[in-house]
Order: sequence, then structure tokens, then C-alpha cells
Amino acid sequence: MNALAHQPPQIARANGIDLCYEIFGDPAAEPLLLIMGLGAQMIHWDDEFCRQLAARGFRVIRFDNRDIGKSSRMSGGKRLSPVELLKLRFLKIPVAAPYRLIDMAKDTVGLMDVLGIKTAHLVGASMGGMIAQEVAISFPQRVRSLTSIMSTTGNPKIPPPTREAAAMLMAPPPATKEEYFERFAKTWKVLRVGSFPEDEALDPARAARTFERGLNPAGVGRQLRAVLASGSRKERLRSVTALTLVIHGTVDPLVRPEGGKDTAASIPGAKLLMIEGMGHALPIPMWPQIIGAIADHAHGAAKKAA
Repeated sequence: MNALAHQPPQIARANGIDLCYEIFGDPAAEPLLLIMGLGAQMIHWDDEFCRQLAARGFRVIRFDNRDIGKSSRMSGGKRLSPVELLKLRFLKIPVAAPYRLIDMAKDTVGLMDVLGIKTAHLVGASMGGMIAQEVAISFPQRVRSLTSIMSTTGNPKIPPPTREAAAMLMAPPPATKEEYFERFAKTWKVLRVGSFPEDEALDPARAARTFERGLNPAGVGRQLRAVLASGSRKERLRSVTALTLVIHGTVDPLVRPEGGKDTAASIPGAKLLMIEGMGHALPIPMWPQIIGAIADHAHGAAKKAA
């Protein structure tokens, strides 16, 4: 079998909704499921990133979360107001949400069911890390290993995003295509922290592809509500039995480095890899380190289970 075999995007009916997914690699290889973050389509797991993981001996599956890309769009939930955020932060009054992270965890498990995958290595970035954690807590029998990247536990004691990153998150959606392209470049400049010419050169093409697949600003708002309404997983993470790797950047402006450290400290036996100079992104120069760490961790967990 060709390790780089590629199946084009397809739609699966999972957990009562449609999920768009795509597969790279040998069908007989270890299944590795990539879960993306808030408002990010599956293509934010770059094609070449997926191919490199597949070449390391995995059947790599990426998918659009609910409310993003080509997956089902949900309904309900007004735009998050500053008043609600203040209530949550200072009065601990939870945010109302049409769905929560547990529902997105059930989407993930539902997709595995459709694909006939009993257990998989889960790799989640940002909100995707939160979803992967929730799967490991609520469906431990489905997880071969867990890799949580630039994510957190939901612990309210973790420092909030930098002012610049928070402003970007709460900014009203762009009104035109031109504005969207401008925002895309600016957003990634803030999230990457510093200059990454290879990535910056690809940003216009990435923005175009994201735009063509369809934007859903209301869906991003609902996903943010899901994160905020789900509360802290810190105590529940103590029950996680999957071998866990936590990867975090030392200069992450959105989910601060303390979020990764707290995740690793909360999961028994978790390994922590802090990547120097990495922000809230997966920049191309850091792929060898990130892909190498994911592959070594997942293969190590598979050997241990054998």
C-alpha cells in the first residue's frame, strides 16, 4: 500500500449531523485523528503536514468540526457579549450555549464509528485539544494515545489571552472578501508571534481556500460558547488513562503557556514538550519537531499496548 494514498473529502453522517472528513495514508496503518481548533477548518492541518504524518506510518484523518467548513451548520446562540464574558470571569455565571464540548467529542467518536475505527490516536490543537481531552475522559476505551497541542484544561486560573489576541478573537467578522484576506494575514501574524516567511508566502492561498470552502461567523460564535460553557476539565483529567503528550509554544498569545503546563500537570504521567518561540500556530519550520514528537509518542503508545 502507498503510505501517501489520499482519499478526497467525503461526508459522514455521525452523531446526527454531517461531518466532512479526508484521509491520508495506508488504510492498514495506525489510525490518527486530527481535531482542529476554534473557527478553524480541517485544512488548517496543512496537506503537507498530513502527508508527512502519513509517511511516518499513520492513517491520518482530518475533519471539519460542526459549524465550520463543509460540516453541518447548527443554529441558535447570539454573538457573545462583553457583559457575558465579564459575568463568566468575575461572577462565575456560565455562558449559555446551543451545544458543548462533550457534543463535539461525541461527533468525533461518531465519525470513528462510521469509519469502523474502534480506537485511534487523537491529536487536537487548541479547542481541538479540549475536544480530544473530553474524548479521553468520557470515552477512554476509544483512545490509543492523546496529544494535546496549544490547549488548556478550562481552569479559570490560567492567565487570559494577551490583549491583542483577545481583541482579534472578539472582532466583528469581516464584511468583504478583501477584508477577510486582510484579517487572515493579520490574525496569523498575531498568532504566530514573529516572522515566518514560508507561512506568510502561503497565507493568501490558504485564505482563498478557506474562503472558498465557506465561512460561518455565527458558527465560530457557537463554538466559542461551547468552550466557555463547558467549564474546567482539570479535576476530570485525573481519570485519563491514555498515554498523553502535551505540546505548547513558549510564546503562545492566545492559550498561554500555563495552559499547556496545567494540562500536563493534570493528566497522570503526561509528557510536556515546550517548543521555543512557538506561538498559537504550527509554523512550517517547527513541523519536524512537532511531527516527530507526535509520531514517536503514538508509535510508543502502540508498542506499549501490543
